[in-house]
Amino acid sequence: MIKVVTSAERHTSNREWIHSEFSFSFADYDDPSNAHFGCLLAHNENELKPKQGMHRHPHHDLEIITYVVSGILRHEDDLGNKADLQAGSVQVMSAGTGISHSETNPSETENVRFLQIWLLPNRAGLPPKWNAKYFPPDSRRNTLLPVAAGNGADGALAVHENAAVYLATLATGRELIYPQTEERRTHVFLMDGHAEIHCSDGHFHLRPGDAARIRKCCDLKIKGMSSEGNAELILIDLP
Repeated sequence: MIKVVTSAERHTSNREWIHSEFSFSFADYDDPSNAHFGCLLAHNENELKPKQGMHRHPHHDLEIITYVVSGILRHEDDLGNKADLQAGSVQVMSAGTGISHSETNPSETENVRFLQIWLLPNRAGLPPKWNAKYFPPDSRRNTLLPVAAGNGADGALAVHENAAVYLATLATGRELIYPQTEERRTHVFLMDGHAEIHCSDGHFHLRPGDAARIRKCCDLKIKGMSSEGNAELILIDLP
């Protein structure tokens, strides 16, 4: 089963200082029929204006994964961590028993665009922790690069859930195969460019901002279809 959720179907939150697109119920968007996909609770695309940000606020019992698409995102938390995350960086924050953090754009002139993914952890009450890593563009070219995973294997950042997050940059005509198993879920989100997904349910074309929610399909084939540039995507494997 595959369900394509187009960019236009997302919920738009447009404030003076931040533009957000919510794939699932979040903040002022409440839709009980669209609350989660397995343990994936949130998948937000944000664009934060220069010198703006979200002041320090708390979280608990969440695995929060952030990917910086463009610009610089500044993170600070009450564990003493502070970092300016450049484009290509992935941040994992295990909120556990509680963590407070802020996210700001330190630039005077450039917006920062970032994705934020919330996963429900496999157990509650864990000690909070934070980590981040930069992944060079060449490391994800025409391949699925693991950037966050439950076992932290292959250089990925560790999360407290049996899930894995991959990044890929696909040139036009290049194809990836992802061997999905029947008991798992797969969430594919296209950040830029155009791509095509082939599975037992048929062929589906994805444009920027589109997502595919997939269950009980055969091996997925993902092909870059951009007339100019590359297809930039994120794939999340979920229980």
